Amino acid sequence: MLYQVAKNSFRLAVVCAAFFASTFAFANAVPGEAAPDFTEVDASGKTQALKDYKGEWLVLEWFNKDCPYVKKHYGSENMQSLQQKYAAKGVKWLTVISSAKGKQGYLEPKQALEEALSHNLNASAALVLDADGSMGKAYGAKTTPHMFIINPEGKVVYAGAIDDNDSANPAVIKTSKNYVAAALDEVLAGKPVTVASSRAYGCSVKY
Repeated sequence: MLYQVAKNSFRLAVVCAAFFASTFAFANAVPGEAAPDFTEVDASGKTQALKDYKGEWLVLEWFNKDCPYVKKHYGSENMQSLQQKYAAKGVKWLTVISSAKGKQGYLEPKQALEEALSHNLNASAALVLDADGSMGKAYGAKTTPHMFIINPEGKVVYAGAIDDNDSANPAVIKTSKNYVAAALDEVLAGKPVTVASSRAYGCSVKY
């Protein structure tokens, strides 16, 4: 009897340990809470850290050049237009690649610079390279694209999809509700965010 109780307790401890390890590895950036810290190097060799953006609005966008959903928003110029529109309003924007080496979407720095140029990237810096996945996992980035907005105090105010239509067809963009644009318009007007989170859609991040 005692042996069986001990055995069951051991199994429970193993399951709990696995659960908490998994939860820690994919801790989410949650609206209303402090954004996970990060320090990464971009394709041009410059260090990009969360602390560098203190006092500014910051958008984080996860990217994979081979993902049909990324192609939807870049091929239509939807993403570049958003980057350009809000950069003009002082919003900073980082586009992040968390694909591991050997996985779809992984790019060496030189290749990433070429992709940024070919995609007419209007982000604040060259593509941020997160090949070990540490930044993506800290934010709980699950798809490309996956979007986060961080306020000047370093708190997450939006996490989720770019819009409300999970089709890969770019024709739907015109009639989709763009959550990121709506949230940025609201916060820049001093209003609370109406939709602070949504289910991200797209290709899985290739950790």
